[in-house]
Formats: sequence, structure tokens, C-alpha cells
Amino acid sequence: MGKNLLQKVWENHKVTRLPTGQDQIFIALHLIHEVTSPQAFGMLKARGLKVLYPERTFGTVDHIIPTDKRERPFEDKLAENMIQALEKNTSGNNISYFGPESDHQGIVHIMGPELGLTQPGLTIACGDSHTSTHGAFGAIALGIGTSQIRDILATQTMALSKPKVRRINITGDLKPGVYAKDIILKIIAELGVNGGIGFAYEYGGNIVDEMSMEERMTICNMTIEGGARVGYVNPDDTTFEYLKGRLYTPEDFDNSIKKWKALASDKDAEYDDLYNLDVTDLEPMLTWGINPGHAIGVNQRIPIIEELPEDQRQTASHACDFMDLSPGQTLKGTKVDVAFIGSCTNGRISDLREAAEFVKGKKVNPSTRALVVPGSRSVSNMAEKEGLHKIFIEAGFQWREPGCSMCLAMNPDKLKGIELCASSSNRNFIGRQGSPTGRTVLMSPVMVAAAAIKGEICDSREMI
Repeated sequence: MGKNLLQKVWENHKVTRLPTGQDQIFIALHLIHEVTSPQAFGMLKARGLKVLYPERTFGTVDHIIPTDKRERPFEDKLAENMIQALEKNTSGNNISYFGPESDHQGIVHIMGPELGLTQPGLTIACGDSHTSTHGAFGAIALGIGTSQIRDILATQTMALSKPKVRRINITGDLKPGVYAKDIILKIIAELGVNGGIGFAYEYGGNIVDEMSMEERMTICNMTIEGGARVGYVNPDDTTFEYLKGRLYTPEDFDNSIKKWKALASDKDAEYDDLYNLDVTDLEPMLTWGINPGHAIGVNQRIPIIEELPEDQRQTASHACDFMDLSPGQTLKGTKVDVAFIGSCTNGRISDLREAAEFVKGKKVNPSTRALVVPGSRSVSNMAEKEGLHKIFIEAGFQWREPGCSMCLAMNPDKLKGIELCASSSNRNFIGRQGSPTGRTVLMSPVMVAAAAIKGEICDSREMI
């Protein structure tokens, strides 16, 4: 019987079985940022421990860094303290760090792949839930908490329960104007925000085979929103071509490719569950509620509460009240106060190219505040070299410095009051974008661009 990729990678990194029934897993690559790591380093210091393998940990700053004014010290004293702690902890432990002045600074899940740190067959951990992004390369990547960061710094291992594997086949013929973001929102809407609990998601099918690496990263990024801790795609020629020539790519690249190919799931591999999705008729998706599972097609209507399963009615009713929307209505025509293009989900160069192509020659609606935040310094540099920033600025968007920005608002980029934001980010939880009454509607970057231009939620395909 064949094995799937998760089984192969798990066996390659398993150290021992623990008395708890969990496995002790060696973590090949550890990524850290300024928010979740200070306490972990403090725990090590309190115990007199050192970082065991500093060469396997890499740090950057992304969550708290301002995207407009970068002068130090930051106006936010807590943010300044956090970045100072990261600078001290990385330099004091000989850990590679890509700070604000580095050409490699950026959101950790964009920076890692750009540098070639993210590679097939690795176990990867980071104190951020969207670490599942790195699974697009055929890695097993997990978001972890501060105590687990401590464990990895001290031992390069962590305790894990092996998940089951659900194969998700995405097939059909994807229509123009529909993107990877729409696919993952559809999957979450179908399977539910808790549907993936206990599972790893293996994505495949002709649509995934045809995707770019950046599109695969978008799919894997929001796996966590569906309840699964791990999402991955089997490595193939698209993967290898992306990694070729990057800073941390192995010198013996051809030999590495041979090893990476062997990691892909065998043709006779068995899975614990199978889900098939034909995206031929898929339209642009957007969220109407307060979790990513509250998602519908742009021309669909918000569900009627009484027609939902009983265990979903209370949350759906609360969502409609909070969002100031009514069951049975469409979102088209809903006024948009803020439009945000960015985040580890959709802040890559391909996202900016698609959005810039759409907004070229158009103007942002006067009632809408719109901003574009590149996911990394590398993305920013490429975009500016191509003149994308000029297109956005001329259209009326604010062009910002790299960072997480309004995705989670641990920085000055926040919603105000009951503003409604069309966002290319990954979470529409209450308070997620900085205001306890602010409202978030998730969608693709092009759909965000369309909302910014029209000043309301609309179908971007009707504006082309």
C-alpha cells in the first residue's frame, strides 16, 4: 500500500513516541516574528537554556510594524518594545533576522518562500496560525503557541498528534475573474470552519496542478480557517521552478529535486476522507458574516436563518445583526468604507499585478479609503520596478510599506467605528481589523479593487 506525503514526512522527522501517545517530531525549519517569540526566549533564559540549533531559526518583523511611518522609535511604545526584544533575542542567539531595514523583511509566510527557506519535505513551525501557507511546497507546516516555540528553541522538537488526511480534489474549468481565494472560501463554506479538525488537507486535481505557487499558497494559507491545522500540495515541476536559484535553495539542486519528487503521495496512497469540488460554475466568493465559513457567491443571497441546520442558526442570526445585513439579501450594493489589498493570503506580487491591471485607468470612489500593502520588501521592490505602485496611487489607493497591516490591526492600520472593509485578508472575526464594531467582508484582491472603485460590493466581472 502506498503512502501519502504527510506519512512520508512524518516518518522522516519522528524522533520517538511519547508516553502521552503523541510523537516527538523534529522541526527542520523554525520561523519567528516579534509578537509570539519574546515570552519563549524569556522561558529559555529563566531555565538557563540556549537555542539548540540557531541556524534552523529565522526571524522577521511583520505584525506590529507600521506601514506608513517607519522612523524609530515607533510611536507605539509596545510595538517598539516588541521589536527591540526580537532584535536582542536574535542577535544574542546567533539567529538570522530580517529587520525593517533588510531587503528580505516581510510577512513571515511570504518571506520564507521568497528566500527558498520553505522546501518540500520539511517540517516547519511558526508562532502564527497561517503557517499552513508553506504546505504549498509539499512541507508539513504548523502554527504553534509560545510554549511550543520554547520547546523548539530548546530542543528543535515538539510533541504532535498525527492527523488524518483528507484528499481534496479540485477539478473543472475555472472561469476568468475567479481565483484561488474564491476556491478556498468555497471549500470552507462547504466543509465548515470546524470541518477540518483532526485532519490535514491534501489539495490536488487539475485545477491545483495548473496553479502557480502563489495561488497554491493562498489555498494552503486559509486551510486553518477550515479547522485543519495542515494543508499541503504535492511538489511538482511548478514547485521546483519556483525554488530554483533562491537564496537558501540547496546547491545540489538537481539531486534535491530527485528527493523531493519521491516525497509526493504515491498513486495508490490511501486517505481517511475524500472531498471533490468542481469549480466550473464557481463565481467570486465573499463573506457575509463573522467567520470565513459564512461565505456565498457574489450573486447569491444570505441564507435564511430558518433554513440552516439548527446548530448554525444562532451564530448566523448574530452575524446578520452585527453586519447590519438581512437574511435573503445579496451583498451587492453594500457600501464599502475601506478597501484593503494585502496580507499573507493575498499580498504577493501576482495579487498586486492582477489588482493593478483591474484598476488601471480607474479612480477610487471618493467615499472609500483604499490601501495596498505589499507582503514583503521583495514584493514591494518588484511592484515598484514594474510601476504597479504608480497605477495604484494614480487611482487613489495609498501605497504602503510591507507588513501585516490591516489584516489583524496590531499596528496603526485599523478600522474606525462601524466601517465596513472589503478585505483580501483571511479572517472576518469581530474586532479582527482593529474596531470592536468594524465589519469585514473577505474577497479576492480583484474583488477588493472593484469595491474600491465602485464604493460598494459588486461583481468585478461586470466592470471588465
